[in-house]
Amino acid sequence: MPINVLVVDDSNFFQHRLAEIIEDHPDLHVIGVASNGREAVEMARSKDPDVITMDYEMPLMDGVSAVRAIMASKPVPILMLSSLTYEGARITLDALEAGAVDFLPKNFAEVSRKSPQLKQKLHERLLAIAKPGRRPVAAVAPASKTSAPTLRSTSPAPVSVVRSTTAPITPADKQRYESNQPAPVADKRPVDSLLGRIKLLAIGTSTGGPVALVESLKSLPANFPVPILLIQHMPENFTRAFAERLNSQCNIRVHLAEDGMRLAPGVAYLAPGGQQMILDSKDKNRIKVLAGDDRLNYKPSVDITFASAANAFQSNLLAMVLTGMGSDGCQGCRLVKEFGGVVWSQDQASSVIYGMPMAVARANLTDRVLALCDIAPTLRQAFRC
Repeated sequence: MPINVLVVDDSNFFQHRLAEIIEDHPDLHVIGVASNGREAVEMARSKDPDVITMDYEMPLMDGVSAVRAIMASKPVPILMLSSLTYEGARITLDALEAGAVDFLPKNFAEVSRKSPQLKQKLHERLLAIAKPGRRPVAAVAPASKTSAPTLRSTSPAPVSVVRSTTAPITPADKQRYESNQPAPVADKRPVDSLLGRIKLLAIGTSTGGPVALVESLKSLPANFPVPILLIQHMPENFTRAFAERLNSQCNIRVHLAEDGMRLAPGVAYLAPGGQQMILDSKDKNRIKVLAGDDRLNYKPSVDITFASAANAFQSNLLAMVLTGMGSDGCQGCRLVKEFGGVVWSQDQASSVIYGMPMAVARANLTDRVLALCDIAPTLRQAFRC
């Protein structure tokens, strides 16, 4: 059975071109096209799609309002298609808060020429976020552009750290992925104190991450005792808007990371889109922002930041992997564990896509599995704040 897709866009050109691109995949089928948000709400109810692509600027009812209406009446996974402008980023973040699952930048030139890169990304996202039970398991583990060299536990951080992609899947890991073993359930045990031991918290996430990060950080106190590094897969123009939004919603301060910034307790630093965030090998409390390598799938990469932080802080690091597609973060967590650091991961039930945290948990690298709603309380308990 194909995965049924509803396309929502007010442009005839984009309607037809997106439908063509989607239909190029044998497992995807366009069951309808809506020209505005009002039609989208009606067709979501009548046609029962498995997933929806949603434009954000339309007549009669805009995309964000349509997302809210669909989520309130008959929830369907929604992929927002948004411009690469700062305003487009802000509206997309509104849509994610309203219930959209993920987003993809909509570039006129890429759509016009049916860019192979756009086609791959669109197919990958639709297959991954479709209704549970309708999406192939393989969709949560996309192949990387290049093979991933092993991160090395040397200090200072080696150059190879910034050449890494995602964790190579070992035969044992592959067997775990393909087995029917149940995913680990959320850990309800009291947490031991990490105050004094852990000097840095690093959090990596992808699909579903913007909402998960707000939920995880908004109730932390302004005097949270350690700095926080945030790595969210997100395009360049989106991360500034996201950092500003997090800063407005949290008690801690949130900055878009810039080269040379010094780490401070109670401050979170969001890796900028299109670049990589590491720690200075000569001063572990100073951030370095590097140009993103075009050979890498992820810019920023959770693996790269985790590896750099592990080399710098060793056993004094807590790394957390939240909801996301793929396995970025798994190889970095291996290095965290080698140095004696602590790893937490999100559980399957509360993850939008159980890919990144699954890779960590099923590689036996996680010390604690947590439901999203338990992350902030557990952090406050662990750091006695």
